[in-house]
Amino acid sequence: MRDEDSLEQRLEALVCVAIEPVSSEELADVVGVEASTVSRVLGALAEQYREERRGFVLTPLASGWVMASAPAMAPWVSRFASRGMSTRLSSAALETLAIVAYRQPISRAQIAALRGVNVDGVTRLLEQRGYIEEHGRVAGPGQSILYGTTDHFLDRLGLASLQDLPPIEQFLAPLAAAEEISEDLLPGAS
Repeated sequence: MRDEDSLEQRLEALVCVAIEPVSSEELADVVGVEASTVSRVLGALAEQYREERRGFVLTPLASGWVMASAPAMAPWVSRFASRGMSTRLSSAALETLAIVAYRQPISRAQIAALRGVNVDGVTRLLEQRGYIEEHGRVAGPGQSILYGTTDHFLDRLGLASLQDLPPIEQFLAPLAAAEEISEDLLPGAS
């Protein structure tokens, strides 16, 4: 067996059993090679899996490498995973999480102003689940906590960075449509 083949097998095995994403540096420490070698070998494996159209992918995320189901398998994985299980986050939590993701760093008061409701409980829940964390404090009286998303949030969405989030404009109505709606609701408002 060639050393390169053996290294591939060792890295595959480690990423397969890892409960959470594992960095190239951590893997390099375990297998006794340079982190750059680990990244190169895992990158080649990831490409090989894509070319072979496997049911799984090897993906680099914000906090390391992870083995996951292939995006094309989502309908079957979703059907399997949701059997007998309820939705993990409420719509209020998802709305709040989206606001934090796109507007961070942001305070609870700013989130509440955007949502129009008190968000104390929801932000506590998101913080407990590891999706958001303190990213500083507002200067001045009260020094409100500013929240931002975590690597865990990125990992759960399968993203390497916040730049991988879809553009917010994709979810908003075009300005002309918004003005039309405004005119229908409040004649003479524009």
